[in-house]
Amino acid sequence: MTELMMSGVELMMVGMGLVFLFLAMLVLAMKLMSALVQRYFPDAPPAASPVRPAASTSTDASVIAAISAAVHQYRSRH
Repeated sequence: MTELMMSGVELMMVGMGLVFLFLAMLVLAMKLMSALVQRYFPDAPPAASPVRPAASTSTDASVIAAISAAVHQYRSRH
């Protein structure tokens, strides 16, 4: 029984070691690719955003009348 347990522990350690090695290589590959992309394809400088005119604070009277009529019609039906 002890030999079987030792064999199982050895197999577990080999498997965990391989997974750790694979993940470490994956992290290194990602860091290398990130460095290469940043070196050869740097971020473009942000373009100047167009200036938008200030939003109008005054509301057109016809819009207010249309909204009031719609609310009145909805309340009279429901």
